[in-house]
Amino acid sequence: MSRVLAIALLLLVAVPCAAFAREGEAGFINLDSSLLIQMLNFGLLLVVLWRFLYRPLLAKMEERSQAIRKSLEEAQAARAEAQREREEHAARIRAAHAEAQAIRAAALTEAAEEQRRLVEAARAEAARLVESAKAELEQDVRRARQQLRREVSDLAIDVAERLIKKSLRDEDHRRVVEDAITRMQNVN
Repeated sequence: MSRVLAIALLLLVAVPCAAFAREGEAGFINLDSSLLIQMLNFGLLLVVLWRFLYRPLLAKMEERSQAIRKSLEEAQAARAEAQREREEHAARIRAAHAEAQAIRAAALTEAAEEQRRLVEAARAEAARLVESAKAELEQDVRRARQQLRREVSDLAIDVAERLIKKSLRDEDHRRVVEDAITRMQNVN
């Protein structure tokens, strides 16, 4: 603003000085009362331009610079908000990854525990089946021994009947008994 006033003042002062310097020559500017009127008109033009053009222009420029400043501040705030949200999202993603890792680790631990329980259950079932098979085998052996004893006793009775029927002598009795004992030993 001061530059414009300085230029206007320079023109107001310099033009008449230049005109006085050429006083003797007929030139472009005449030094008469019209010069004073022209200077007055020029001054009034400057005042009118200053009042109705330059001031509103300065106000508009100031308004525009305020709007730009406000837009820059809003952009800076939006950039800061975007950065904060980006960091927040990154933190959420890191937390989600950590949670996923924890869930995965828990699932692996649970799977290992389930596998261990299944192996223990299978071993227990196998031991139970072995014990059951042993018990059944022992029972079969007892039955077989009982059956063998019955057969031996039946055989002994049968031999005794035969001996009695033949009325054997003492030597024959001994031979028959020894024979029966030998058969029993072979069967056992």
